[in-house]
Amino acid sequence: MKWWVIFVTIILDQVSKWLVVAYLKDIGTYPVIEGVFHLHYLENRGAAFGLLQDQRLFFIVTTVLIVGGILWYLLKHPQVNRLLTLALSLVVGGAIGNFIDRMLYGYVVDFFDFQFWPVFNIADSAIVIGQGLLIYYIFKGDTAQQAGEAS
Repeated sequence: MKWWVIFVTIILDQVSKWLVVAYLKDIGTYPVIEGVFHLHYLENRGAAFGLLQDQRLFFIVTTVLIVGGILWYLLKHPQVNRLLTLALSLVVGGAIGNFIDRMLYGYVVDFFDFQFWPVFNIADSAIVIGQGLLIYYIFKGDTAQQAGEAS
């Protein structure tokens, strides 16, 4: 399951970004629901909320370390809880999706714009959902499974 989640996340992210560059870059913004939700082409050279602008090397090194650590964990623990596997796989897929952009272009292509929130993409969504599932797993996960892994 983990490899499919990672692969599908990367493919959805990269195809969506390709479509955005091909069809939206020249027009900039397309209002889907005026004043509520727009598709908006944005070259993000920072992190979430535009933090750490132009710190490409930092993001590349951090991504390699985090993705490497998660992949190492998933390979060393092939029978880990399904929710934990899904959470970590979404984080890895999203991180690799944005990593590809940073390596190829020096920025990440963002395009979902809800007007009240910073512009984001599918990779960002996967990372946030994965982190949310990870938090849920940590606080509400199968305690019997967690106890079994600890021994």
